[in-house]
Amino acid sequence: MAYALITGASKGIGLAIAKELARQKFDLLLVARSESLLKETTRQLASEYAVKTDFLAIDLAQAGAAQQVFDWCNKKKYVIQMLVNNAGYGLSGPFEKHALAEHLDMMQVNMTTLVQLTYLFLPQLHQQPKAYILNIGSSAAYQAVPGLSLYSASKVFVLQFSRGLRQELRKSSVSVTCVCPGSTDTNFAERAQIGEKGRKAAEKVNMTPEDVAKQSVDATLSGKTEVVTGLLNKAGKLMAWLLPKGLVEKTAGSIYD
Repeated sequence: MAYALITGASKGIGLAIAKELARQKFDLLLVARSESLLKETTRQLASEYAVKTDFLAIDLAQAGAAQQVFDWCNKKKYVIQMLVNNAGYGLSGPFEKHALAEHLDMMQVNMTTLVQLTYLFLPQLHQQPKAYILNIGSSAAYQAVPGLSLYSASKVFVLQFSRGLRQELRKSSVSVTCVCPGSTDTNFAERAQIGEKGRKAAEKVNMTPEDVAKQSVDATLSGKTEVVTGLLNKAGKLMAWLLPKGLVEKTAGSIYD
């Protein structure tokens, strides 16, 4: 039986995607840092939805983490049908506020580990009659965001990598989808250390993780290329395209100053 592997699956959008896939009877492999949360989540999902579940607690910021995930799957003879690269986070404030090591860790999780997992699992995905890669981007991918400069840049990478890879694989059995959520009711703001002004702005437009997960899974299984969740975020994408870049960047940055 083939599995869906989800990174960042212990909370937020990743957890909601796991629940949505379990509801649709996918067997699940959950990857995140918190062993206690993963253990409880896998137990609950297996009990509630009657699917097979397992987990691996690992910090995806560590060099070699992707290889460890791949080796774990091989050792347990788990075959992957869907790879969900959901793990990611941001660091807010001026670029120089954070240590270089913090920036590099974020880039490792948001980009490098995502690429490594995709590369390692692609040969196996090709062997499936139908297989899926779901990469979680961000509405921040559509403009530079002062105060979240490196995070938004990392999500530009995710979006463009996803679109390019999809075209490369268009004649194969592997479909690639990138979903770009906007503000979602998760712990993103806490981990990114976003200030009160930014949090209040987000609260006005927050979507639930469940809504984002439903749209993400539906888009992936229907073979869509790219999805921006929520009407306001779709409008924001359009404005970022239509309006002068400087104006868009000034407006986006004003939230985090």
